[in-house]
Amino acid sequence: MNDEYIEIELEEEPIELCKLLKVLDLVEGGGQAKNLITEGYVGVNHEICTIKRKKLYSGDILEFDGELFKLTLSEDATPAQRAVENTQSESVKSPVQETPAAPKNKRKRTKKPKVDEKTGRRPISFG
Repeated sequence: MNDEYIEIELEEEPIELCKLLKVLDLVEGGGQAKNLITEGYVGVNHEICTIKRKKLYSGDILEFDGELFKLTLSEDATPAQRAVENTQSESVKSPVQETPAAPKNKRKRTKKPKVDEKTGRRPISFG
């Protein structure tokens, strides 16, 4: 494996992993990109990534086919804030008693007639 990075300049961020593979012409199409990602052939930040639509930002490192790509942001682009990932340790920190939620309002459906009175046939719904 090569320790040198190929620098990729992003005009906007974030970019989805499958779209980045298509833009870089590393795959023939989106279907192939998604397939390779789910099978574990793509790495992000030195870890195998199986999330097809993982958001990538400047500073991230993409590993594919023995090549390392470092994402940077072009000078005229504005950086986006990364989404904070929920870690399990944060949710376990303090057990808070939850108040029981109010029951959800179920959607009331109007019952359609089983059989049309004139024709004797059931109605067909295409929606």
